Amino acid sequence: TTHKLLLLPGDGIGVEISREVERVIAILNGKGGPNSFEVERDLVGGAAIDAHGVAITEEAMAKAKTADAILFGAVGGSKWDDVPYEIRPEAGLLRLRKDFDLFANLRPAICYPALADASSLKRSLVEGLDILILRELTGGTYFGEPKEIVALENGQKRGVDTTIYTTSEIERIVKVACDLARKRSGKVHMAAKWNVMKTGVLWRDVTVATHKDHAPDIELELIVADNCAMQLIRNPKQFDLIVTDNLFGDILSDEAAMMTGSLGMLPSASLGAADPQTGRSKALYEPVHGSAPDISGQGLANPIAMIASFAMALRYSCNMAAEADVIETAIAKVLDNGLRTADIMQNGLTKVGTEEMGKAIAAEIETALA
Repeated sequence: TTHKLLLLPGDGIGVEISREVERVIAILNGKGGPNSFEVERDLVGGAAIDAHGVAITEEAMAKAKTADAILFGAVGGSKWDDVPYEIRPEAGLLRLRKDFDLFANLRPAICYPALADASSLKRSLVEGLDILILRELTGGTYFGEPKEIVALENGQKRGVDTTIYTTSEIERIVKVACDLARKRSGKVHMAAKWNVMKTGVLWRDVTVATHKDHAPDIELELIVADNCAMQLIRNPKQFDLIVTDNLFGDILSDEAAMMTGSLGMLPSASLGAADPQTGRSKALYEPVHGSAPDISGQGLANPIAMIASFAMALRYSCNMAAEADVIETAIAKVLDNGLRTADIMQNGLTKVGTEEMGKAIAAEIETALA
C-alpha cells in the first residue's frame, strides 16, 4: 500500500521540525516493506501569504483532498500581524479543519518517565501520566457567527464572538469519546460550563443522553470546565479521557501539555467522520505548539511533537500500529539516554539541537527495524 501524505511545514520552526519527519519517512520507505509513502509538499500560513496572498491556495486544498493524511507544522509570526484578519496565517489551518470537517481533535498528554522532573508539577503527580483530551474542533466560539468588532454611536467599540453548538455536533464527539474510552480505562469526563452558558447546558444534556444510548458500559463523569482546570493541577491522574468543546479544549489541552514538561513534546490528531464508502477518515496531524518565531532558524526547536504526530498518522490513518509503536519507543529511548533540546533541558544531561534530536530518534528507529 502506498500512503499519500501532504506535508505542510508552514512557518517558523514548522519548517525545521518537518525536515526531521521527512528523515523518519525516508527510513520507513527504505525498508522495502508492504507499506510506502508518497509525499507531496505545499505552503500554508505566512509562507503561503508571502507567495500567493492567501493562507492556503486552492491547489494545496486539492492536494489535501486526495491525501491519506496531512502533516502540518506550525503557522504564524509577528511578520504577519498586520495582514487582514480573513487571510491571517491561522486561516489556512482553520480552513483545513472546516472544509474537511475535522471535528475530533485528539491531544494526548503523556509524561515520559525520563521527563517527570522537567514538569512544573511534582514527580509524584505526573509520573506515569497518560491523559487524552478530545476537543470538538469545528464548532463553538471559533466558528460561530456573528464574529465582529463594531463601532458604537458613543465612540466605543464592541467585540462579539458567538458560541453555537447543535445536538448532532455534540453527539458525534461524545460517541468518539466513548469509543476511545473502551480502548483505554473505560472512563470519560465531560467538561463544560452549564452553570452559566446555554451551550454548556446543551453539552451536559446531550452528553448524558448519548452516553445512555450509545455507551452505558462507559463510566461518565460531568465536570464544570473551570473546576476541571483546577483538578488537572491538583490531581491530574484522576483523569483518563476528557471530552470538551472547542474553546475549553484549546485551554485545557495546553494546560495538560505543561504537565509533561513542554509543549514541544505533544502531538495531536484531527479526524473527520468516516467515509461511508471507504470507511476512511480525513485526518490532519500536527504538534500542539506554535511556530516559535523567537527561535526560528536557530536549530533549537524540539522535533519530538512533530515526529510523534507522524506516529499518530501511522496509527489512525495508515493502519501501521506496529510502526507507530516503534517510533514512540524510539522517542522514549532517546530521552532515557539523556538527550534534551533546550525546552526540556535538565542539569547533567546532554543538550542537543533539532537535527541532532531527529537523527538520534531516526537511529533508534533504524535499529528497531533492522
